[in-house]
Amino acid sequence: MSAPAPEPEHTDARYAEVLSFPSARELGRRLPALVFGVAMIGFGIAISVRAELGLAPWDVLHQGIAKHTGLEIGTVVVLVGFVVLLAWIPLHQRLGIGTIVNTISIGLLANLGLYLIPVQHRLAVRIPLLLVSVVFFGIGGGLYIGAGLGPGPRDGLMTAITARGHRLWIVRTVMECSVLLAGIVLGGQFGVGTVLIAFSIGPATHLGLRWFHMPVPRDGEVLGE
Repeated sequence: MSAPAPEPEHTDARYAEVLSFPSARELGRRLPALVFGVAMIGFGIAISVRAELGLAPWDVLHQGIAKHTGLEIGTVVVLVGFVVLLAWIPLHQRLGIGTIVNTISIGLLANLGLYLIPVQHRLAVRIPLLLVSVVFFGIGGGLYIGAGLGPGPRDGLMTAITARGHRLWIVRTVMECSVLLAGIVLGGQFGVGTVLIAFSIGPATHLGLRWFHMPVPRDGEVLGE
């Protein structure tokens, strides 16, 4: 498969488009990408925790909150997701089926992954796990956002800001670094893996979107077969 051609900057805004009321045919075409993408991100969180080399910035925040509340990290992911949805209101980001699936499922899948994946003590295993988690985050984000059924709370905030004329990878990187600082203050796990994820997740998600994005038809538009 050849690499995608360069895109004009303004085309990043299309990643914020949501098919709020998909037909049965469109739902059947897009749902597998949504489900698979959400699953990859949920297990990506669990894999990064087991790598013990530093969590993704949002997960540093989640873990910090978990330490202060006694909740499982996946449960915190769900609760924080609902709070972040409130930030969508002034940005007029549209909800979709994917938004609900993401908000509820990713944290639960992270808890499941932590149950299934044993603690790793060997550095030779933990380093590859960290790299795998980055791949999971990038491909998973590209799949489920690209499905056009509605982004999750955090990615919806990212795409809503992107729709106002900013580059997606820049927005993502700024957001990740901001929540990272809050997570460190709360005692979340910070390490070399955190730095790697913070500066790679934006470009990785952007690449994933370029590969897997499914265009959302505008009113009256019918996409070609």
